[in-house]
Amino acid sequence: MKLLETWVKAPFLRGSSLLLVGECVQDICPDLYKRFSESRVVLTSCPEAESVGSIMGKLASIIACSKPREIKVLTMDGSPHCFALHAALNQALFVTDLNIPFQHFVVVEGKAVEVSPESVRLGRYLHLVQKCIENHPQILEELVRYSLEHRCFLKKK
Repeated sequence: MKLLETWVKAPFLRGSSLLLVGECVQDICPDLYKRFSESRVVLTSCPEAESVGSIMGKLASIIACSKPREIKVLTMDGSPHCFALHAALNQALFVTDLNIPFQHFVVVEGKAVEVSPESVRLGRYLHLVQKCIENHPQILEELVRYSLEHRCFLKKK
């Protein structure tokens, strides 16, 4: 079910275990999607096609009106669009000021990797990311493994 097309007071949302998932995850990693979606209400979204502000507002409304028991986010790692789903959840929880357990997961090489809410927050502050790179330049060697964009940049350099 699409996040933005879901009524925030739908009975199935009240006290549910929610999975907010990037629209493409089901097609790219069907087994992982199936495992994560078990016993959860699944809401899909694609920030490339939808307004991030609308996503955050809808999440905040669902949290305030239906008070889910927990929320998990699962997206593709490295996607700037998918990153927005994680940021939208952090922001919705901040705005509602409710204490609901939540977790962030990204798909890396077909596996779900949990990332902290702090890593999502840090990703929004590029000057702090720059400090991390300066203090740990070896992380750029790992970036080469995952980022086609970075490999192309290095070839042109």
